[in-house]
Amino acid sequence: MLESVEKTALIVTDGTENTREMAEAIGSALINCKVVILAANDFKGTDLLPADICFFGAENPNPPSFSYLHKLLEHINLVNRPCGIFSCSQEAAEYLSNMVRDSELALYPEPFLGKGDITAWTKKVQILLKTLNRG
Repeated sequence: MLESVEKTALIVTDGTENTREMAEAIGSALINCKVVILAANDFKGTDLLPADICFFGAENPNPPSFSYLHKLLEHINLVNRPCGIFSCSQEAAEYLSNMVRDSELALYPEPFLGKGDITAWTKKVQILLKTLNRG
């Protein structure tokens, strides 16, 4: 019998109440994952190392708290690590999607925009772990 291997999920938000609540819901929906939720102001580059899957959430485009993370993602290759974007703003979701482009994260094509079932969306993003041979 195989043991299920625990993966690590990193969830980084702009620290606003709305995105923190969504981050908590995403964390609760993840299966067999150690969940690390951070405000972008508290993020360090080494937080990415153990992450098998990432989620980024912001209320507005180009939040100042994401400047370090944005610069880091321009210079690091995270190819085939699944990534989900969440926000209530289409513009913020587009900013976050562009932010991860250079890192080659495997971006789930549909951001969560605050409506619908966040648990079902989270599970779809997590399925990328298996389809990309990371899970």
